[in-house]
Amino acid sequence: MPRMKSSKTSPVAVTALLMAGLLTGCAGDNELDVTSGVGVTASRSLCPAVGVPVQTGDVTLFNPASSRDARAIDVVATITNVRTQCSDAGERVYAGATFDVIASRRDGAEARDVQLPYFATVVQGQTNVVSKQTAMVTVHFDAGQTRAKGAGQAGAYINREAASLPDDIREKITRKRKVGDADAALDPMADPAVKAAVAKASFELLVGFQLTQDQLQYNVTR
Repeated sequence: MPRMKSSKTSPVAVTALLMAGLLTGCAGDNELDVTSGVGVTASRSLCPAVGVPVQTGDVTLFNPASSRDARAIDVVATITNVRTQCSDAGERVYAGATFDVIASRRDGAEARDVQLPYFATVVQGQTNVVSKQTAMVTVHFDAGQTRAKGAGQAGAYINREAASLPDDIREKITRKRKVGDADAALDPMADPAVKAAVAKASFELLVGFQLTQDQLQYNVTR
């Protein structure tokens, strides 16, 4: 696994995280079955969702770097095939992710290695950044090759207690409701206390390219 280093969250990353759209998620044991008794069922796991925030799954390199002309595009890379694993057997829940980076380049004459920085961020309640690490993924192009693939991986531990719902909140969500009950048609998630508790106990492991402000702006406006 590439050695990852901790770093402060930049405004670029925060902006991306607030726009997060998950491409994939993981499930595990100890799932909470949420059944209303009137035909609505959902599930919740201690395992965090894993995905790629919107606008951070692609990166475009230009040569010269200051140009934004289509003729100056040097390398284009995309994060794809995100695969997850999760272990929630211990006091700390581990979530891991592996992914591929598919890249293409304009000039395929010579062999070349392209290093692309990426981040792995743990977010609680969709907005609270708990931790962030960065690493590099290397894509190797053979001479004469204009397409190549690299691989990256990331992982994080989450406190089991923090990811668990309080007993009173679990009771409100899972309590059996029968047709005719006063609250049979009420969604327990409409209760602000329940909604807040679920959000607080929900974690995400997000991976994406560590973009500069200019690169993020290019992704947003292209």
